[in-house]
Amino acid sequence: MTISEPPRRNPGASGRTDAPPEPLPVAPSRALRLRAADGWERFMRRAEARQEPGT
Repeated sequence: MTISEPPRRNPGASGRTDAPPEPLPVAPSRALRLRAADGWERFMRRAEARQEPGT
C-alpha cells in the first residue's frame, strides 16, 4: 500500500471565484450639488460671453 502526498496548495489561493460586493454609491450632499450647479452656471455664462463678440 502506497501513501500518496496530498495535493500542494499555493499560498493565498483560497479557490474563491466571486469578488466581494461593490459598495453602493452614495448620493452627493445638497451643499455639493449647489456648488456644482453654481459652477455650471458660471461656466455657461463665460461660454456665452466668449461667443458674443465673434457673432
